[in-house]
Amino acid sequence: MTTSFALQTADISNFRDQGYFVARGLLSSDEVEALCAVTELSMLDGLDLLDRHDAEGYSTKLALRNALGDDAYSALVQCERIVDTVEALLGGEVYHYHHKVMIKEPLVGGAWEWHQDYGYWYENGCLRPDMASCLIAITAATEENGCVEVVPGSHLLGRLNHVSVDDQVCADPERVAVALGRYRSEPVVMEPGDAAFFHCNLLHRSQRNTSSLPRLSLINCYNTKENDPFIEHHHPRYSPLDRVADEELLPALRRHSARAQKRPSSE
Repeated sequence: MTTSFALQTADISNFRDQGYFVARGLLSSDEVEALCAVTELSMLDGLDLLDRHDAEGYSTKLALRNALGDDAYSALVQCERIVDTVEALLGGEVYHYHHKVMIKEPLVGGAWEWHQDYGYWYENGCLRPDMASCLIAITAATEENGCVEVVPGSHLLGRLNHVSVDDQVCADPERVAVALGRYRSEPVVMEPGDAAFFHCNLLHRSQRNTSSLPRLSLINCYNTKENDPFIEHHHPRYSPLDRVADEELLPALRRHSARAQKRPSSE
C-alpha cells in the first residue's frame, strides 16, 4: 500500500512564507511499520551513533550518513514523492547532501538548541541557501518527547552567525532572543509517517524527551545541483539521484527489514 500524498499549492506557499509545511501521511501505515522495524533492528545491531549533549548534560543520539547505499534509509532519500516535492519547493534538480537517524531516548534524550541548518552548511562551501530537509516521523513526535519547534517566517531573516555553546553549535543567542520577541514559535507535532519539509534558514530546535517513549526520526537533507559546494568537505558534491518509484518503496523497506532480522543469526 502506498500513500496518496500530492503536493498542494498551499504547501508551496507555506514553504515560501513560513519556511516549512507538514505533509500528513507522507508514508503509508505499511511503510511506517517497515521503517520502524528497520530502525529498531538497526539500533539493536549497534547502529554507529554520535552523541550530542545539551546545556543540561542530556544526550541526543544520531547516526549520520553522507553516502547512499543499498539500505532502507537510502531508499527513502531517493523516493520520488520526497525528491519531487523538494525539487518543486527549491525550483530545480536536487541531490543528496546527507541523511541522519535521530534518536531521543525516553526520559534522557537531550535538547537541540536554536539553529539554522544553513548556519553549518554555509561554512561547508554552499554559496546559496537553496537547500531543504525532509524530517520523517518514524514514531510520534509530541511536545512531551521533544518534537521539533520552529519559528515560522524566520528563514526570511537570512543566515545568522552560529557559535559554540556547550557541545553544540547554535544560532547567535542574542539574535535569537530578538527574533523570538518579534516572531512566534510553534511545536511541530506529527504522527508516524508525517513529514516536515523545511527551509535551511528556518530557525528550529527541540526540547528534551521527558516522556516514557522514544522519539525516532529520519532527516533527509538536499542541496540543489547549481549550489554544488566550492570547497571539499565530508558532505558530498553533486551526484544525480537514482529515484525509487513510490510503489517500490514498501517492497524495499520490507526487504531491508527482513535482511536486518536475519543478520544476528548469520553472525
